Amino acid sequence: MAEVALSHQQHGDHPRYFARVPGPASFAGILGEWMGTGFNTISSSWGGGSGPAAVEMVVTSWLAEMLGMPKHTEGVLVSGGSIANMTGFAVARSENGHGVAYVTDQTHSSLPRDLRQMGCDPGNIHMLTSDASYRMSASSLRAAIASDKEKGRRPMLVVATAGSTNTGAADPLDEIADICRDEGMWLHVDGAYGGPAAITPQGREYLKGLDRADSVVLDPHKWFFQPYDVGACLVTRPGALERCYAMHPEYLKDVQSTTGAVNFGNRSLELTRRSRALKLWMSIRTYGAGRFRESVQRGIGNAEFAERHLRQHPDVWEICTPAQIGVVCFALKGARPGEHAAVAKTVSDSGFACVSSTSLQNRSVLRLCTINPLTTEADIVETIRRLAAARAA
Repeated sequence: MAEVALSHQQHGDHPRYFARVPGPASFAGILGEWMGTGFNTISSSWGGGSGPAAVEMVVTSWLAEMLGMPKHTEGVLVSGGSIANMTGFAVARSENGHGVAYVTDQTHSSLPRDLRQMGCDPGNIHMLTSDASYRMSASSLRAAIASDKEKGRRPMLVVATAGSTNTGAADPLDEIADICRDEGMWLHVDGAYGGPAAITPQGREYLKGLDRADSVVLDPHKWFFQPYDVGACLVTRPGALERCYAMHPEYLKDVQSTTGAVNFGNRSLELTRRSRALKLWMSIRTYGAGRFRESVQRGIGNAEFAERHLRQHPDVWEICTPAQIGVVCFALKGARPGEHAAVAKTVSDSGFACVSSTSLQNRSVLRLCTINPLTTEADIVETIRRLAAARAA
């Protein structure tokens, strides 16, 4: 297992893993995961596991507090962003009824899939073209809502992004929140990757308006430094999770609390569920919220350093999108079709670093995601040098 099966996988926790979104895991988080597995922990009902349920209540409240969300925020931990977003979408429909959902061409690809698989008519998934900064345009959103209402359609949900996978861009959350308030719509924010930036002063300003969302998703196995897997769905409407998911069959009456304690099997589609909260509790208790803030800020700063370094070589590199909460996109001057993918593969195959390419409005670019707090400036400089050298070769 160790020598064959487990040696054939990506090392997303390596300091020079810059592709997609890295998953650096803290040692304390791994210990918490081991404890949960060793005790065969279950976190479904209060009667079946009041201890694990209490830990999950504490951890979700800590996450909400660190992000600056309202004190009455409630949450549940699931496997990752795809399921966490679907969990939030189902709550939105339960509270607001059926209607049109608004996304952009920069919305993570799993989210329209979530909407389709929960039965949303494809005609009710309104995809907006992002603006020149790859963000949702508030004016375009207002126009789309007005157009749909004229056609007899009912606007129901806006899916905003707090840190897109492609560029790290964040939609104008405050402006979108105003629109949702005016239209009586549900505001869902996908912060699976970028949401944790809000625990820093710089990121809080960048994600201004996050606290006004009805639901927020983040993946702690990304920028909260947890081992796979864990996603969080946080909802600011008290009781909405239970109103959507609660069930009370006769065979569960002995273990479900009737005194107000939380039965987490009534907050998502998962009934049998392990405790994903133990590793987060262990990490936050071990390192403290301040250490998390410092680590997230380091990731933001590393992307800004990468941008500054690239700008020092204008004859080789062009900045395509500025550094935004841990992501910077850039291109080789005069790159030929397929060249970015080729140089990324050369560097990745060498084993020194893992870099990925992506596409922005049909233009191929290279991309660095720098959220690992162990990444050094020297790592970034040498990776960029090797990308340029791969072209020369």
